[in-house]
Amino acid sequence: MFVSAHVTTLNAQPGSPVGSRTTRRGPKRVTWIKCAVRRDFTPQKRHIRNCRSKLHRPSTVCGFSATTSEPKRTYDSLFLRTRLSVFFSILFGYSCYYLTRNSLTFTAPAMVASPSLHLDITSIGVITSIFPLCYGCSKFVSGVVGDMLSPSLMLGGGLIATGLVNIAFGASSTLPFFCVLWAMNGILQGFGAPSCAKILTSWFAASERGTYWGMWNIAHNLGGFMAPILAGTAARTFGWNWGLWAPGCIAVVVGVIIVSTLKDSPEDKGFEPVEIDVSIAGGLKADAADISKQPSLLNNLLHNVLSNPFIWGLAFTYFCVYVVRQGITSWSVFYLIKEKGVIDAGAAAVRVSGLELGGLLGSLIAGRISDSLIAKSTRGAVGNRIRVVMVYLIGVAASLLAFKMVPAGWPVTQALIVFMIGFFLYGPQMLVGLCGAEIVGRRSVGASEGFLGWIAYLGAANAGVPLSLLVQQYGWDAFFAALLTATFVGICLLAPLINAKSYLQRE
Repeated sequence: MFVSAHVTTLNAQPGSPVGSRTTRRGPKRVTWIKCAVRRDFTPQKRHIRNCRSKLHRPSTVCGFSATTSEPKRTYDSLFLRTRLSVFFSILFGYSCYYLTRNSLTFTAPAMVASPSLHLDITSIGVITSIFPLCYGCSKFVSGVVGDMLSPSLMLGGGLIATGLVNIAFGASSTLPFFCVLWAMNGILQGFGAPSCAKILTSWFAASERGTYWGMWNIAHNLGGFMAPILAGTAARTFGWNWGLWAPGCIAVVVGVIIVSTLKDSPEDKGFEPVEIDVSIAGGLKADAADISKQPSLLNNLLHNVLSNPFIWGLAFTYFCVYVVRQGITSWSVFYLIKEKGVIDAGAAAVRVSGLELGGLLGSLIAGRISDSLIAKSTRGAVGNRIRVVMVYLIGVAASLLAFKMVPAGWPVTQALIVFMIGFFLYGPQMLVGLCGAEIVGRRSVGASEGFLGWIAYLGAANAGVPLSLLVQQYGWDAFFAALLTATFVGICLLAPLINAKSYLQRE
């Protein structure tokens, strides 16, 4: 049975290839590796011999990647069942992160209505503006923390902590405590994604990882879909406190289960690793030397990211997209209650619950369309994705206008329009980040994504207090005018990028 070797390290490891030969094919060096590898899966033993892999020079940020045509592997049933349980653990675990992240949004109307809290819409805006700032900072440090800690402990422990923060928030009664606790929640939320990423890469081989990564991404929408139903209904039925206590209790229980049962890698469960690490000492020495000379993080950020004008265009577009996204997420429930005559927060939450489901469908279709355009066109790959983003943003503008103009007595139509807002909004959210990764070199992807993410959450922060003040001073017409302006500014910023090439195309 033949398998492909995947290069992930530069240091020699036991089981290195016993022989290799290097040839030249055009501009790329191709190294063929021939090795004999024994792999024992528990409880059933199997052997894989004479593995031969074709390794190209890398195009990824983390070092070497194999460009191979790998046969489909077969695993024993015990391993498959175990791995499936791991996948569902991280899927539902990260969904609970989103549940505790969005709980305040759908509890806030009940908090404003509570006479004992003395809160108004501006107070809620202050609290919601703190979260994205803290979460944006946590995105920078969570990767470092993830390398130092067990990902399963990080995932489960962070989930327990954010659940306890939600419970403490529900037990508080003053604005300063609300702000401090929600800032803590923002920091803890950054622990979820990197730990899931580490677990995914340990349990799933490169040839199948993309499929499972895409399915794991459903957690964003699943958690966002559950939040208005659970938090909004609990706040309406039992009081605003339960809008935070219910998600918090669920998060604590799920976090305890994850810490108790989830394993970081197949080896922790007695299985062999799903991939073979192969180090190349000969043919790729030049690449190793190049990587050893790579610039520092600061120089990389300054020279490879911040000096690229396209990155700035994408960053400010991301800012605009997140203003619209956070604006709709935070204030649509209030809008339906104040302007459309919805009786309470619970009923309004049900109408906006389709936002995340629409986003799930829209992001999947946007990625598929952009891939199809790239396959059929010789134009710049990034430019093809940008065209899709621009069309989607036009759809966002049309959906926002429809949401404003739909009559108050049409609840089904309102729900469908919210679904379409999510459909058109989450496509750009996904594709702008992908364009940022493709437009810089492989060693700059991390810096690019970190910079774009920080700017994006600055936009989200501006959807808090600024929009709340705008609504108080000028009404909901000004709110929609601001969101439409942000949408059209984003379209204009993308216009110079419609023919942009990816880094690989430029090279």
